[in-house]
Amino acid sequence: MTPPVKILVLRFSSIGDIVLTTPVVRCLKLQLPGAEVHFCTKRSYQSIIEHNPYIDKRFFLEDSLNDLVRQLRAEQYDYVIDLHNNLRTRIIKLRLGVRSYSFDKLNLRKWVYVRWKVNAMPNMHIVDRYMATVQPLGVQNDGIGLDYFIPYKDQVESDWLPETHRHDYVAYAIGGQHATKKLPVARMIELCWKINHPIVLLGGKEDREAGDEIVQAVGSRMIYNACGQYNLNQSASLLQGARIVFSHDTGLMHIAAALKKKVYSIWGNTTPQLGMYPYKTPYVVLEKTGLECRPCSKIGFEQCPLKHFKCMNELPFEFEIKELRKKKNFE
Repeated sequence: MTPPVKILVLRFSSIGDIVLTTPVVRCLKLQLPGAEVHFCTKRSYQSIIEHNPYIDKRFFLEDSLNDLVRQLRAEQYDYVIDLHNNLRTRIIKLRLGVRSYSFDKLNLRKWVYVRWKVNAMPNMHIVDRYMATVQPLGVQNDGIGLDYFIPYKDQVESDWLPETHRHDYVAYAIGGQHATKKLPVARMIELCWKINHPIVLLGGKEDREAGDEIVQAVGSRMIYNACGQYNLNQSASLLQGARIVFSHDTGLMHIAAALKKKVYSIWGNTTPQLGMYPYKTPYVVLEKTGLECRPCSKIGFEQCPLKHFKCMNELPFEFEIKELRKKKNFE
């Protein structure tokens, strides 16, 4: 009888990337009899993995990599699954000295795509590439999709919302790690008028000011600015309660996919061809195609390198929101 194995999964950041690793964690736990699965990330992302029942133990990178390595060495792992593959995870693998399997980031292909606009990226979602990392262990993708577990204490009750939004609303995640992944505020306002339905705006404290501008332009009867008002799990609960979700290319988009919501995904300087579109959920891509300058980065910038920001300023809103055909008309 094969003895159970102890496995460490590494992924330090960020919100969306960690959510995208959840199929690996689930499949390791369920497909390897008796497997003990540990996960290591940054302390700031604790809430994403804290309630995942497929994780047996959690470790967090804080101030000292040496302290973290000492903790991990004591566990005597059989395997390390490195889904980040950066300098720190390489140091950890070296110092643990056990067999490891590492995610191929395809950095050269990404560079060619961004620099020369030659798309050599595989026609494969990043989740399937993550899953390929554990194939040597005999683990296969179960096809279920992403996981996100919201604790009861963070379930948002309907009466926490304004009366206008208690029974039906659209969620719009207006944040983004970089400015070139977000619509300008004027275009967010235009999109909200296009949606023409009660909307809950989601984002961090840094998105609060933009949300207030949208409320001022569109009105509180249609817009509830929840940016900075809820923690990540509570924001996930608001996504769960939405009829549909609009989102920039950001972590909440992947949480919405984990919750099996239909996502209208908004793309600026990045493209779905980089492999991080909504996974195993219905989705619509909103993007400005035909631009020679796009993608200009695999991540993003604080401003458009060419100053015109055509990818967002000229993104067409000529789409039908079928889920809201019978919506109430808000004047």
